[in-house]
Amino acid sequence: MGVRRVSGRTILGFLVLALLAGAVGGSVGGVLVRLTSEEKSPAITASAVEERRVVVSEESAVTEVVRKAEPAVVMVISEVHPQRDSSGRLTTETAVGSGVIVDERGFVITNEHVVRDAVTLRVVLHNDEEKPASLVGDDRPFTDLAVLRIQPGDLTAVPFGDSDALVLGQRVIAIGNTLSEFRNTVTLGVVSGLHRRWSRDGVVMEDLVQTDAAINHGNSGGALLNTQGELVGLSTTVVRTTETGETVEGVAFALSSNSIASIARSIIEQGRFPRSFLGIIHTEINPLMAQVNGLPVSYGAYVTEVTPDSPAAEAGIQQGDIIVRMGDITLGEDMPFINALGRLQPNQKTEIVVNRGGREIALEVTLALR
Repeated sequence: MGVRRVSGRTILGFLVLALLAGAVGGSVGGVLVRLTSEEKSPAITASAVEERRVVVSEESAVTEVVRKAEPAVVMVISEVHPQRDSSGRLTTETAVGSGVIVDERGFVITNEHVVRDAVTLRVVLHNDEEKPASLVGDDRPFTDLAVLRIQPGDLTAVPFGDSDALVLGQRVIAIGNTLSEFRNTVTLGVVSGLHRRWSRDGVVMEDLVQTDAAINHGNSGGALLNTQGELVGLSTTVVRTTETGETVEGVAFALSSNSIASIARSIIEQGRFPRSFLGIIHTEINPLMAQVNGLPVSYGAYVTEVTPDSPAAEAGIQQGDIIVRMGDITLGEDMPFINALGRLQPNQKTEIVVNRGGREIALEVTLALR
């Protein structure tokens, strides 16, 4: 096949036409692009960008909180007195929970039920370093709070936040030792309720923060944090079922920071938090118990034992009495004896009303310091 030859002038003409066509096409293309952009809704685009920005910002805040606070969350290992099993062998029960370092001097807060009856205590830091711990003090039975101490040195502490500043729907982060095996597990949730009350072991726990963040066995005593990295709660209990056996999901409670911060600081500095002492052992009465035992009242504190030389003994409280009122506080379903006693001050002189054989008697008591 022959090769067609084209003159230089012809080639030059083609080049000029091509350049002109490109320029025109480019201009038309630019117009088309602008028209297409104008047809889109700028509001939707801006909203999507802003939403993405918020998500990224929240994720960054959460990861930053975890990065800073995770070293302050520890594992608490508690060994109780050896007991003999059914075969006569001595066995040692071990409880494992979580704790939070709140003071770089080595003070750790946790749940009292995690360390109850412990003979030895150990704390495992986030880097797997294990340290012996000692019990500084606890606030049982008024709150589920205990303070431990470990040897200081290169410790990270979490500051207390203001739990009263929390709002419903606010993002919170829980860190704890889930199932006593999965160290420093992080779960995310929201504040589901504030100032909640929940009855456990004859005491109504008060001012609780409710959250839907996943909390499991081993999380007891772990941290509940806001997105500023402040401690706003101490995980304490999870509701699994109702009294009627109905399954419950996503309901966990934490002791609010505002209800425990002053108690923890007092235990750290003084070894205890000042509480009133009456000097009785009691059983809480409820309507069913009252009906079965033929008691004259449906609610109250049935006195099973009086401590010798205690304020109760000096006031004349007797075994078999039923305490129905303390000062201006009437005992009831939402106000058991411990909650009422917790509202009274040590060394306070108060009137206690007891039901004795169906008759009410008012006794004057001067409470002692526990």
